[in-house]
Amino acid sequence: MQFVFDERKAAQAAAHLLHRHGGPMPYIKLIKLLYLADRRAFIETGHPITGDRLVSLDNGPVLSNVLDLIRQTGRRGPSAWREYVSAPEGYAVTAACPPELDEADDELSEYDRSALDAVFGEFGGTNQWDLVAYTHTLPEWADPQGSSSAIDPKVILESAGLTQAQIAGVEREVTAFHDLHTRYLT
Repeated sequence: MQFVFDERKAAQAAAHLLHRHGGPMPYIKLIKLLYLADRRAFIETGHPITGDRLVSLDNGPVLSNVLDLIRQTGRRGPSAWREYVSAPEGYAVTAACPPELDEADDELSEYDRSALDAVFGEFGGTNQWDLVAYTHTLPEWADPQGSSSAIDPKVILESAGLTQAQIAGVEREVTAFHDLHTRYLT
């Protein structure tokens, strides 16, 4: 399954969590919270919030594009990400926009905000290293031994108890959306 990454939506989701946190947040914690929110949305609706590529790293599963955006890997010029999330200072980031802009976000649905809030309610008070340890217990994470490996989204759905028929239905929807988006861009 290949999702369609939405940088603006990912940035707005990050800003939403950063505003809930109320100050600088270690970016590894932000990435884990976003991953858990994407995972939750994917299980519940068949669609992640950000559409990012899921990857196992030594510190657990991450959203690949979000990690690159935080680190500004391979990126030049203006970015939707920087409208909402600061460049890291040390290993922490803050919201780059006022809460009013976050509240007026145009990409996040009511469901998206509720999924982000639920994940923040459950894990927002957890330190980043305990989150890393927790994400190591997720069935989709495999130790990449110093490298990285793609996470198969089907494993997430299987671990949540979806049947093979349900997973095939989700895969058809994800593929149709990806194909439509790809055709639209060309």
